[in-house]
Amino acid sequence: MPRPHATAAHPTSPRAPSAARRLIGLLSGAVAAGAMLVAPAPEAMPAEAWRVAALVILMATWWVWEAVPIAATALAPIALLPMLGVMEVADAAAPYANPLIFLFLGGFCIAVAMERWNLHRRAALHVLALVGSRQDRIVGGFMLATAALSMWVSNTATATMMLPIAATVSAAVAAPGERRFPVALLLGVAYGANIGGMATLIGTPPNALFAGYMREAYGIDVGFGQWMLVGLPFAALLLVLGWLLLTRAVFRLPRRGEPAAEAEMRRELAALGPMTRGERIVLAVFVATAALWVLRPFVAALLPVDLSDAGIAVLAALTLFSVPVHPRRSVFALDWSDTARLPWGVLLLVGGGLSLGAAVESSGLSAWVAGALQPLSALPPWVAATAIGAAVMVISHVTSNTATAATFLPLAGSFAILAGVDAAMVTAPVALAAGCAFMMPVATPPNAIVFATGQMTVMDMVRAGALLNLLALALLAAMTATLIPLVL
Repeated sequence: MPRPHATAAHPTSPRAPSAARRLIGLLSGAVAAGAMLVAPAPEAMPAEAWRVAALVILMATWWVWEAVPIAATALAPIALLPMLGVMEVADAAAPYANPLIFLFLGGFCIAVAMERWNLHRRAALHVLALVGSRQDRIVGGFMLATAALSMWVSNTATATMMLPIAATVSAAVAAPGERRFPVALLLGVAYGANIGGMATLIGTPPNALFAGYMREAYGIDVGFGQWMLVGLPFAALLLVLGWLLLTRAVFRLPRRGEPAAEAEMRRELAALGPMTRGERIVLAVFVATAALWVLRPFVAALLPVDLSDAGIAVLAALTLFSVPVHPRRSVFALDWSDTARLPWGVLLLVGGGLSLGAAVESSGLSAWVAGALQPLSALPPWVAATAIGAAVMVISHVTSNTATAATFLPLAGSFAILAGVDAAMVTAPVALAAGCAFMMPVATPPNAIVFATGQMTVMDMVRAGALLNLLALALLAAMTATLIPLVL
């Protein structure tokens, strides 16, 4: 029998940080930020950018050390950005109502409904019947499926769809008290969603920004297939490296199957019997939502309506609240009381990350970092491009990958002219690097979604993510020196 589990809708808490750890993080973050505020800004850096950098240090330290609750730290921009004179409180608070927040909210409602009617358990048992109970293969299977879907659907929607199934598989396979497999599997979903989008021009906004920039600035059209000649090998190799990292190095998952467990899973699947009315309704809403996410450009072209991923997610939630399962008993697919299990804290977490990212961009901090890279023109082109990619990876952890790419693409193009190299050799790595943010919960929506399960600490994500970022940087250097100049 599968054990109780945690999903995006029903988080549990891993090891709580000790009082000493929290105190160290609290004081070190405050002291470091305070020291920066009393010190003068570096040469040519705007004063506002320096103050935002201090806030970045404060929030990053508190997040990593879990000095205060993660969601509480995410509220810091509302209080501190106006006090620091960076932006008005209304501007600091606006990102907390970003459409992405409502995409999360609608997705979490679907996850709650799946859990309420046990649909997630049925789906998980079907998955296990296909891939068996060997833990490393389960992680690989989920990473591959998530990445393949993320090539065509937004990484947020993909992670939202895969999370309830992954959480239930984790509960069915992991031994009581085991953390390695659940954390590896959930991180695999996040990494798969992040990596898959790099393979296609429509998979993630930085890729589309790159193609648009090359067309507008240089009159060069980068075709869908042409990008895939670069993006698909990069994504495929990084996906394999991520799988090996999670299953062989960081978490060292066993490579043996458990026949008894597989037989028990098949018995459990048979015992579920036919699907209930509640399961069928939730499945229909889930499939319709996924189809609309995939086909949104075509549907929007046919209908005179403004469709968005967030609007589709909220429409799905409204449908679940409206469709009766047992009309006479007034039982619906989803009741408001079920929303008590939603991870409201993760919505604040994402809002805080977006608010901080907006400040990083508007204050000129990201532009200053990009400008500081101009001396790299003396280096070999592929080395300089890799160094710029490294800076983009770092910045992407505290601001959106779209904003990072939009900031760095024209600066990288200017650098290419200064260095006398082909623009694509510098700008394509910017697009790829912008998606390589694996270390922090606020870095990408999939990171935040899996962190919302409560199954991992920030340090779990930092430990695995830092190594994957290093591997991604090495792979980016190899691609920049070889494949990118040949294809683009």
